[in-house]
Amino acid sequence: MPRFSKILIANRGEIACRILRTAHALGYRTVAVFSDADAQALHVQQADEAVHIGPAPVQQSYLNIAAILDAARRTGADAIHPGYGFLSENAEFARACEAAAITFIGPSSAAIELMGSKRLSKLAMLEAGVPCIAGYQGAAQDDATLAREAARIGYPLMIKASAGGGGRGMRLVQHANDLVAQLHTARSEALNAFASAELILEQALLEPRHVEVQLFGDHHGQLIYLGERDCSIQRRHQKIIEEAPCPVLTDTLRQAMGEAALKAGRAVDYVGAGTVEFLLDKQGRFYFLEMNTRLQVEHPVTEMTTGLDLVAWQLQVAAGWPLPLRQEQVACHGHAMEVRLYAEDPAQGFMPQTGRVLRWEPALQPGVRLDHGVVEGQVISPFYDPMLGKLIAHGATREEARRKLLRAVQDCVLLGLASNQRLLAELLAHPDFASGQFSTGFIAQQFADAPSLHPQPPQAYVLAIAAALFYQRSASAHATGLQGWRNHQGTALTYRIGQGEQQWPVELSARGDQTLCIGVGEQLIDLKLLHDDGRWLLLERDGVRRRHAYHLAGDELWLLTGQGAVHLHDYTHAPVAAQAGVASGVLGAPMDGAIVQVLVEVGSRVHAGQPLLVLEAMKMEHPLKAGIDGVVTRVQVSPGDQVKNRQVLLEVE
Repeated sequence: MPRFSKILIANRGEIACRILRTAHALGYRTVAVFSDADAQALHVQQADEAVHIGPAPVQQSYLNIAAILDAARRTGADAIHPGYGFLSENAEFARACEAAAITFIGPSSAAIELMGSKRLSKLAMLEAGVPCIAGYQGAAQDDATLAREAARIGYPLMIKASAGGGGRGMRLVQHANDLVAQLHTARSEALNAFASAELILEQALLEPRHVEVQLFGDHHGQLIYLGERDCSIQRRHQKIIEEAPCPVLTDTLRQAMGEAALKAGRAVDYVGAGTVEFLLDKQGRFYFLEMNTRLQVEHPVTEMTTGLDLVAWQLQVAAGWPLPLRQEQVACHGHAMEVRLYAEDPAQGFMPQTGRVLRWEPALQPGVRLDHGVVEGQVISPFYDPMLGKLIAHGATREEARRKLLRAVQDCVLLGLASNQRLLAELLAHPDFASGQFSTGFIAQQFADAPSLHPQPPQAYVLAIAAALFYQRSASAHATGLQGWRNHQGTALTYRIGQGEQQWPVELSARGDQTLCIGVGEQLIDLKLLHDDGRWLLLERDGVRRRHAYHLAGDELWLLTGQGAVHLHDYTHAPVAAQAGVASGVLGAPMDGAIVQVLVEVGSRVHAGQPLLVLEAMKMEHPLKAGIDGVVTRVQVSPGDQVKNRQVLLEVE
């Protein structure tokens, strides 16, 4: 008898869609689960059956073990794949599946429990002879003990949530006087994200590379590794570019890391897909970081270099089959590279973004793969991780993979909310990245002046296109084309085009050959509009034709150009109002989220840059700071309140 025939995917978004694809290809029936926020999501549409499991907050839906097991019972699902995140590394969930006679597609609950604790796993790795970073992984968690241990380790050091991952509950501390405040923040974030406030401390290695090894084990005692991945390009301790193989590994070092990873896996009798992560210093020494007892976000780069389907392997192992390959049969070909596309604004400290996806049109080509869960028109909510999807490219060489991926990123159409698309393109095009010379500190230390990390005014060319689109819409509304609908055709029109609090005057005159003469500051730009289907604009400037994706609704325009996706408004007919400057005393919510802490009260005297509130959104805590010196005159929120983007939270005079 087969071990299982119907798989429930206890996850959402791109990983749920990824698992569904392989499960269907292998003939399995599938069940999706969804929260209120995901009723129309892509994974819900793709599954054979779908079950609503609760409200949008994760504790009431995707972390609700009882609701997920009930969905399996109601649909007859006899296996559960947890994906990554959520319950994927929850030993209690694995035990609950076993108690319900449901196959858990993952390792044993004992392995999950041990390796899910950074503190306990590090103790186990030290015993197994795996190289580890100096630090503190004791049971005592009071501030005094941690301060004493921090002094012993020395600064800089890392605070890490013992049960954590994805950069949550992780803080870099440079000086002793910052330790206590960072401990409290890390504890709070860890408790909210992982239901555990336990922390460890580790020596902070300077400019290491982050290299991980993909393990796979079966129920027959076989354990092998499938090469390594370099995940050093990170922001806020979260990976954004991954590749295989690592550009700097020698065959000798690769074998040593692989054997160390096997030691880690054997220490817990590992079964299924798992990843052992290491930090690699400039001298070629490597140290155990953690083990992830699940499929990794970046597993596609391993799939593209090995030609294997790791989800298919997971299903086969869970069904009791032996691994299809021995270690000596594993072969890697070419190079693969992946980027993570996030709904976030890098120019605003990587602040997560919420809103509606107005356009979604990825650019695919041979050798490029897209894993995503996005539907055009869907709302990106504040309740879940801001990752929208992943673009992956494979080439015969690293340079070919990089070049393919850069083109795919630049041509991907995502309009309606800010993303890290431009940052990804700048990273892929950077000479040091192209040469393979980078570390985990690359963005902070060598990329600090990148245009995507700072608010940039739109280029004159971008403003000219915007004016042309606003003008053309008016002409189309009068059904006359680009000329003939105005009483004074020889008079130039003046537009006020804005971005945030800034506005720029743009003058436009139409000529008889479908050409618009547009003045932006001191520049004169001639644009000839050749074709417009409401989604793509074809225009000519100086004899060169270019296509631009756009979305225009009312006075609001999203436009994809060389500057990435630009959001502009037509304020031409809007009343001229006093603009709030950067020193405004009104503190508004930068996104939808929940208030975690209110740090001041009416009458509190504050200074510019002082944290006033802490907002939790997309699994991270964000301190909101005062823009001016002054006195708090109004506080309109309390801890636990759900707030909307731009909602006024408090005022300072």
